[in-house]
Amino acid sequence: MDDSIASHNINRNQHLKSEKKILRLSFVGSTLFLLSEVAAAVLTHSQAVLMDCIYDLVDLAMLGPFMILIPKLYKPVTEKWPYGFSQVESLFIVIKCGLLLFLDIQLLADSIKLITGGGHLVNAGAVAAFELFISVSCIAMFFVLRHMNKHFSSPTVNAELYIWKLDAYSTGGVGLAFLIQLVLQQTSVSWICPYIDPVIAAVMAVILAKEPIVMIWDAVRSIILAAPKKESIEKIRSISGEILDRFGFQIDFLDVVKTGRKVWIDIYVTQENDLISISELKEAHDAIVSRLKGEYEDIVVELIPELDPLDAVSNHTHRHKADVLRHQNQLD
Repeated sequence: MDDSIASHNINRNQHLKSEKKILRLSFVGSTLFLLSEVAAAVLTHSQAVLMDCIYDLVDLAMLGPFMILIPKLYKPVTEKWPYGFSQVESLFIVIKCGLLLFLDIQLLADSIKLITGGGHLVNAGAVAAFELFISVSCIAMFFVLRHMNKHFSSPTVNAELYIWKLDAYSTGGVGLAFLIQLVLQQTSVSWICPYIDPVIAAVMAVILAKEPIVMIWDAVRSIILAAPKKESIEKIRSISGEILDRFGFQIDFLDVVKTGRKVWIDIYVTQENDLISISELKEAHDAIVSRLKGEYEDIVVELIPELDPLDAVSNHTHRHKADVLRHQNQLD
């Protein structure tokens, strides 16, 4: 038991060091790219470059404070913080993606205003060269960070990887679009050229709006301690039930909550006789944790003997109804 605890602590420390290293590298890379994008946006007056600049600015502004929070995410839970700091991570994601969504809508409105106002011309060659260079650099950074993140996963690191991948796609697309503008300038449809930059910015704004909305929804569900998807619950039930059957236990009620990067699983169990072997219960617990570790990065499993199995469903139903009513009263 002591060996398993020591091993768990070693893994926790290794994950903490890896995550801090990944986010530190991402922070440095984002800073360098942001400075270059600010300079390019000022020199070219491009809406598309400005949009990249705003996204990276928000990412950088949120990443700095979050690096201070990371060590707390790896601390064990306490009576004062029964869910640790996992919900704080979800709150950061809500704030970060909320800002991105707000800026996305604002830039979409500005781009539409430029389109209806006749568009504007930019130095297509300079913008294309800059965007393609940034795209290649983002691809390189994405693969470096993904390699560093190969052995573990966290919501924050995954969000960073998504942003780098998004930057690579968006800047590459913008660069190719401005290369097309260079060709169109020499043709009879050159009148389209003033609209290319604001149209690209508008299309990017629409495409990029989806992911922040999805991430906000997932983070809000985490904050309010909502259960994960039905497929995940059924998978947990199947794995746990198979193991518990070997020890003569049956699942009476399954309570699964996902908050941040943690998954909390309470399994209420029953058995035919009145005597419960603590050693068998512990062995079953360790087997369930071992199996589920392959599915979830950070889980907490509790096996709870159901004291009143005949009224168990009614008791759990009343408990959840009371929680819902209390939550509604707080909202009112």
